[in-house]
Amino acid sequence: MILLIDIGNTSTKVAIYDFRTNKVKNYASFLTCKENILLKINKYKKYKKIKYSLISSVVPNFYKIIKKSLSKNKIKVFEFKDKRIKKNIMINVTKKFQVGSDRIVNAIGSLNYYKKNCIIVDFGTTTTFDVALTKNIYQGGVIAPGINLSLSSLSKFTAKLPLIKIFRQKNVIGKDTRSAINSGVYIGYSCLINGIIEKIIKQTKKKYLVVLTGGYSRIFKKNINYKTVINKNLTIHGLAVTVKENKQIFYEDR
Repeated sequence: MILLIDIGNTSTKVAIYDFRTNKVKNYASFLTCKENILLKINKYKKYKKIKYSLISSVVPNFYKIIKKSLSKNKIKVFEFKDKRIKKNIMINVTKKFQVGSDRIVNAIGSLNYYKKNCIIVDFGTTTTFDVALTKNIYQGGVIAPGINLSLSSLSKFTAKLPLIKIFRQKNVIGKDTRSAINSGVYIGYSCLINGIIEKIIKQTKKKYLVVLTGGYSRIFKKNINYKTVINKNLTIHGLAVTVKENKQIFYEDR
């Protein structure tokens, strides 16, 4: 069994992948902080059959903490960007090293799961749009400020605007401060999402399945004007696919 870990700026996801049965189990998700990571990862150490871990990380400091913790239990750790890890995808950008591991893994997961051209919208600390083509090509993407980042900035850098939780709203004109902020974020991001998807389709002249992942997937799904699915475990699925493609590494000493 292989421990799969996705370390994001806001949240971390963990699961166990059984290569023999091709099944992923024991999913867990928690906020990314040192206390949570050590507490949650320790729970997985009881699985004595785990000898390897594959990690996607955009937070180098926490990756080091996890690697040190797992290594003490004789679990061999690989990061997705390790040169030994084969990536069955062409990364069609000018500076490959700048692309976050999670974005490439999401592309791999989407192409393997849906077998279609995909635009992956990830509602994380940032809101990212990534374009993946069926010939196993990552075409690049778009990075916008995350929804929570926008909400917290409005509250932090103004004297009287409160921090709110967004909700579905039909009327664009707010009748109080709360609904006015919500309109700006909820309806504003809905327009941003639809606008960027429309531009991608026009410029590439291709059809896409829109794959939503991350915390705000459900609240925005109904406002997107294109065929859309939600897959909150997309990165974990992409890591499992990568393990399958690197069997010789993860089972080399067996």
